[in-house]
Amino acid sequence: MGLFDKLRGEFVDIVEWLDSTNDSISYRFERYNSEIKMGAKLTVRPGQLAVFVNEGQVGDVFSPGMYTLSTQNLPIFSSLKGWQYGFNSPFKAEVYFFNTKIFTNLKWGTSNPLTIRDPELGPVRLRAYGNYSIRVTEPQKLLQELVSTDGLFQVDEISDHLRNIIITSFASWVGSSQTPLLDFTAQYREIGNQVRDAIQPKIQSYGIELTQLLIENISLPSEVESALDKRASIGLLGNMQEFTQYQTANAIEKSAQNPGGNNVGLEFGVGMVMAQQMNTVSIPNQPPAPPPVQTQWYISSNGQRLGPFTSEQLPGQGLTAQTYVWCAGMQSWQQASQVSELSSYLAAAPPLPIQTQWYVFSNGQRLGPFTSEQLLGQGLTAQTYVWCTGMQDWQQANQVSELETLLTSFPPPAPPPAI
Repeated sequence: MGLFDKLRGEFVDIVEWLDSTNDSISYRFERYNSEIKMGAKLTVRPGQLAVFVNEGQVGDVFSPGMYTLSTQNLPIFSSLKGWQYGFNSPFKAEVYFFNTKIFTNLKWGTSNPLTIRDPELGPVRLRAYGNYSIRVTEPQKLLQELVSTDGLFQVDEISDHLRNIIITSFASWVGSSQTPLLDFTAQYREIGNQVRDAIQPKIQSYGIELTQLLIENISLPSEVESALDKRASIGLLGNMQEFTQYQTANAIEKSAQNPGGNNVGLEFGVGMVMAQQMNTVSIPNQPPAPPPVQTQWYISSNGQRLGPFTSEQLPGQGLTAQTYVWCAGMQSWQQASQVSELSSYLAAAPPLPIQTQWYVFSNGQRLGPFTSEQLLGQGLTAQTYVWCTGMQDWQQANQVSELETLLTSFPPPAPPPAI
């Protein structure tokens, strides 16, 4: 500084900082020989903090407001200096102003592709970029760690360092998260928050807070993106055989409208058909496709679990709409009428015949019930009295038409012994 600056320092007693830039984090107030007059006015505006430094030691931190600099406001200087000149000498100190506003739209991005192992696509390379925001929270730490004696500390002096921290943390998160790459878009906000929380302690050690971290885009190499586009296009086409037939029909129609000339549409359609036929030709020495896996069913009958059965075997097991069934994948037993896969078998299964329950009268006692087949084992004869539901009274077996076949199936009696 020259003589003019020295003289101006003798008269100017206002200590303030009016920032004309948008990227200045810290500014050191300039005075000749760092002498600030006793009783000077310190003005700290909204969005600022002021730090007094004396011989490398932080004195006091002032929040927004206006202050008269004296030993009452700065007791630490009284103990350091002793004020041997009757408390009228100037402060031999420095004042650093810090901008506490949020610095937004700071850019970050990967300079080189990151190689990760995607659970669906395998090893892929990706790039990512976005923006972040910071603000000063503890000016003493920032002064000691980064600013030091810098008279004008700006964002670009720290942005490269912060960007490297963000990229390193982002690469570590992507490599360990095992999140499918195709699901990243739906998780941009979540990824940004998790990366921000991971590096927040490191950045706070500088007296800075990372207020926001946004991901704008995560992209793949152009070759991979082209392959994904083709894969999506095939999915949109649906049934390739129907699409081929449609293309061929259009090509034949165009050829009929232009006989005798080369028809690109026809050639394309024929080529598609040939390609389809080539795909359907079986490749020699290749095993056939494995048979479909049949569902194994279990049924509940008389309190017992029977099975496993295939779907075709169920009707032979007396399957009805009320039969309880179960197979792998079902949470609990269900009636067959509630299982859509068995609807066709229920419609085809004939109802089970209702067997008549018979009672016989023997030796003054009523015995039964018995099925028709069981009557033979009860000594049924033509004169045995029988009864079933629907009959008004007991009748001899030879008078019941339903038992005629059963009676005629008896073997003839043995001949009498010879005398």
